[in-house]
Order: sequence, then C-alpha cells, then structure tokens
Amino acid sequence: MKGLFGGRNPRAVIFDCDGLLMDTEPCWSVAETELFARRGLPFGPDEKASMIGKSLTAAADAMAAAFGEPEGSAEIAAELLRLVTEVVTAKAEAMPGARELVELTAAAVPVAVASNSPRALLEAALRRGGLSAMFPVKLAADEVAAPKPDPEMYLTACALLDVEPVDALAFEDSMTGLRSVRAAGVTVIGVPTLKREDFPADVVIGSLRDDELLAWIRGWPRR
Repeated sequence: MKGLFGGRNPRAVIFDCDGLLMDTEPCWSVAETELFARRGLPFGPDEKASMIGKSLTAAADAMAAAFGEPEGSAEIAAELLRLVTEVVTAKAEAMPGARELVELTAAAVPVAVASNSPRALLEAALRRGGLSAMFPVKLAADEVAAPKPDPEMYLTACALLDVEPVDALAFEDSMTGLRSVRAAGVTVIGVPTLKREDFPADVVIGSLRDDELLAWIRGWPRR
C-alpha cells in the first residue's frame, strides 16, 4: 500500500457505494431476478455479471435487449428503480468495516462518494447504512452527463474535492467502476464483488477490514 503514491499519501479519497460501502448488490439481484421472472426468463450468474456496476439506464438498456423489448428501456428503468429502492430501504446493510474505514479516512483527508445509482437511490442506501452524514461530497449518475465507465464522474469528484486526479485514491468493486477510475487517471484499490474475475486495480484486497490497508491509513497525518 505504501508504494501506491511513491511514499506520499493521497490528498483525497473517493468511494464507490453499491457493492463497496453498501451491500446493495443482493438488493439489485432481487429486483433484477423479479423483472426477468415476470417475462419468464432465468436470471443467473452470467446475467448478473452483465449488470454489476452499470448505471440504471445502462442496466435497463441491457435488460431491454435481453427481453426483446428495444423500445422499453425507459419503462424498464422505472420499474427497476422502484423495485430496487423498496428492497434497499428495507434490507440493505453497510459492508463490514465500511463505517470504520470512512471515519478513519475522513479524519485525515477529504472524502467523497461517487455512485452509478441515481441520487435518490444513493441517498436511500447511505441513510440505511448510517453513512450519509460522513460525506460532504456526493455524486450520483444522474448528476453527470456520462456515468461510469466514462471518467466524468471521477474527474468531477476530484474537481469538487479540489484535488488533481493523480493525487486522489478511489475504492471500487466492479469492472465498470474500475474502467471509469482508470480513465480518469486516479489510483484505485479494488475490492471486487465477483471474486472470480480478473480485477486489474493497483491493489486488490478482500475486504474493507484489510489489516494492511487500515494500518496504512492510520499512518496518515490527521487533519
């Protein structure tokens, strides 16, 4: 970890939300499975892999193609958002170590959350996990012209944090997010949701409670 910035520390940290800070992927899976089932279609690992990390619009577009409903993306997106929000509000939990990691990091550097979810769903997830008040900067997919995997979200987050991308650190769990952060030129620590996939982050860890990660951050000067 200490070699990530050539002996320096990052000047800001940007966290993904779904699957990284909040265990919302099962919530998305419930909603996605329901939409496939309503059309008599199975929803398995391959279908799930094609959805992870996508924005609501991109996921709806993929579903429309899978359903043979090329004109139905907008309706599918509305249906998906309604179902996911219901499940997230009732059942989503913070990932193990998420609150502790954000608190520790925020004591040293400015932090932000950058999510491919719409703002309303992002807020619902953060409130459910007790994380909302920890982030002075929040950025959602419906607040940028091009969500992940485009780099705009990370470039915008860096601008809001008043830091150059080269001086920022990101945490991501999906290939979609990884492509976004890479294209923005931000260093990334990966905590992949799908453990079987190749995940070419700068460092890959198994959980937010990684001992080496926490020891590194504890060594940063406090603000």
